[in-house]
Amino acid sequence: MVEDKKQEYEVEREGTERDMVIKWADLTIYPSIEGDPITMERVINYLIEAGSMTSITFSAEKNYIYPYNQTKLLNEIARLFVYLVKDKKVLAVKTLMEPECKKCVPEWYNNIRKIVDLIKGDVISAYLTAVRTSRIAKSDLKVAEPECVKYMTEYSKLLDDIVTRMEGLRIIKLVKDKLPGYKIGDREIYSTIFEPIIKPSFMYTRLVSEPPLQAEVVDAYSIKDSNVTIYELKDKIRPFYHLMPPEYKLDEHEYSLLDEAREIMVKFKPRKEEFIDPARMREVFFNISRDLVEEIARNKGLKLSYSRINKIAKILVRLTVGFGLIELLLSDENVEDVYLNAPIGSVPVLIKHAIHGECETNVFPNIKDGNAWASRFRMISGRALDESNPVLDTELTIPGVGARVAIIQKPLSSNGLAFAFRRRRERPWTMPLFIKAKMINPLAAGLLWFLVDGARPMLIAGTRGSGKSSFLASLLIDIMRRFRIISIEDTLELPMDYLRNIGFDALSLKVRSAIVGGKAELSAEEGIRTSLRLGDSCLIVGEVRSKEAISLYEAMRIGALANVVAGTIHGESPYGIFDRLVNDLGVPVTSFKATDAIIVCNKLRDPSGLREVRRVTEITEVGKDWEHDPMREHAFTTLMKYDTAKDELVPTKSLVEGESEIIKGVAGRVREWAGKWDLVWDNILLRANIKKMLIDYSEKLQSPEMLESDFVVIANDQFHKIFDELITETGYPESKDVLKEFERWLEANSLRILKVISRA
Repeated sequence: MVEDKKQEYEVEREGTERDMVIKWADLTIYPSIEGDPITMERVINYLIEAGSMTSITFSAEKNYIYPYNQTKLLNEIARLFVYLVKDKKVLAVKTLMEPECKKCVPEWYNNIRKIVDLIKGDVISAYLTAVRTSRIAKSDLKVAEPECVKYMTEYSKLLDDIVTRMEGLRIIKLVKDKLPGYKIGDREIYSTIFEPIIKPSFMYTRLVSEPPLQAEVVDAYSIKDSNVTIYELKDKIRPFYHLMPPEYKLDEHEYSLLDEAREIMVKFKPRKEEFIDPARMREVFFNISRDLVEEIARNKGLKLSYSRINKIAKILVRLTVGFGLIELLLSDENVEDVYLNAPIGSVPVLIKHAIHGECETNVFPNIKDGNAWASRFRMISGRALDESNPVLDTELTIPGVGARVAIIQKPLSSNGLAFAFRRRRERPWTMPLFIKAKMINPLAAGLLWFLVDGARPMLIAGTRGSGKSSFLASLLIDIMRRFRIISIEDTLELPMDYLRNIGFDALSLKVRSAIVGGKAELSAEEGIRTSLRLGDSCLIVGEVRSKEAISLYEAMRIGALANVVAGTIHGESPYGIFDRLVNDLGVPVTSFKATDAIIVCNKLRDPSGLREVRRVTEITEVGKDWEHDPMREHAFTTLMKYDTAKDELVPTKSLVEGESEIIKGVAGRVREWAGKWDLVWDNILLRANIKKMLIDYSEKLQSPEMLESDFVVIANDQFHKIFDELITETGYPESKDVLKEFERWLEANSLRILKVISRA
């Protein structure tokens, strides 16, 4: 709302926020508090008139925003001026003196007048002038005539009070160490204090366009049309993530064009049903935006290339029906999480970077953005977000990327809306990608592929952010495409749409959130039971959170030895999983035995605590010959364990010597493997070598696409076909022959397949 309106400025109020918007008509110079004393004085005059503000915005072809931490310095200066002139009445000093002091009073008055006149436009020079004038007054007092001592003492006390008041200003405290040798009138010092956030007038979200002073560049790269620079700051432990988006690289004519187009586009609000299909909505609005930009450019006499029009249209879509700069942050493959804390706009967006950890960004969202995004997520999810339902879990899909979204608001969040985005890759992780990232090694990948083909029930465990969901998705890629996959999730994180696009028979069921409920949705346990009536399928539960665990174990027991049943669960160890499932979630002890394997993912930190990596730290099987406590009765058999010195999983004696009951169980269903551990172990090693060969060829051909799901599923299929063909031709094949045929296939077909995939 607009609280107050003047010819030169208006005050916009949003909750406790008061933003002074100054209409900057003088386009010959940029508005700059730090660079121009006249501009600074003008702002102080407005603050004296309108009262304290939380931010100051100069509105021109771009908005120049001085945030709260800088505005509060200006508020103090305005209050000091009011105190000195109105309360202390320092400019009335000549009326305080006796007539016989007329000789000195004009000089004293001019000295104080000079200090006061400087305060609004150059408070630092005013302070130094006051200090020097006070020093001279004290010196003069020592040699004053007796009849002058009384009046000179009053004059000196007045100067001391002015100096003391000014020393209490935060701005003076910030620069006091830099004042020796300072030249009065030099404004360079103000640039270390004031730095506006520059925001195009068509955007709500603010951006600090200039990098921090005295910052060291530690990384730099590009994402789409944006540039990212990572800085290390001497006085901060968090790195600074500096984003420069394409809208900040437009020329002035294109700014004007985009501003005009946005004013028109905001009137065309998508209907609720259009939000349900975001991809289709974006396509429609992009076509409208492109035509609109082209028409406005033509009317303005601007000659823009086709690619330039497309670029501006994409920006327009992102700023109107999209999610602004949040989309660009999520488009960065290095970004894992994006956090918008309450109150929105008071602090910058924070991100979790895969390489540099938690970073502060130069992005400041506006509460208007927050409210608009919350409304869109309500429509997209079909779930409530209000005072009765202050939590919303949903998902976001934008071109090239997806994210899980958690939103909270009042009364749970006392300061209003807050958002957390957990980014996921558009294409699911694969085992070769995880090997490349050192989360697992080839042997572990071969073992898990063997267990997936063996249809063993398994749980992926780990702490928050340890990579559980991504790792579960990579296991789905290793399921043969001849099997149907049904997923059950309260927030759609698993890449089921992508699996369908690459040829899987995949069905996703969305169930009621265990956290916030929802009357219109089935519960997770009802969803699991329903899935069992949908035919023979691999059953995947996104995350085991609550009482659906009982239904999951019913499915495991029913589905045992038929198809894979898998899910994720929070926990740090096999026994921790047992304890949570049995004691917290009510799974019967005997039902827990349906779990065949537990894969534990963890985040590991270095000694500094500043860097962390993700690793699978344990692959453990759950034995069946126990009654009450699997730990005391030695039911857990570790097959692979993380070795800190080697930074990888290493096989245990139980695995190498064939003591695994679940692997024997898989072998017992294959005629050629039954009772022949050497052949079983050889097959696991063969699968490990297949995964390693994909990585080797990816590096040899300089083609990272070979490690992506599109290619990996084709390679997996080919492995099975080659094995089957060799069995038909020669009987059970030697692993070296399978590897040789697989390598021959890679050499002959890799480039052709990659071209087909790229065209798709």
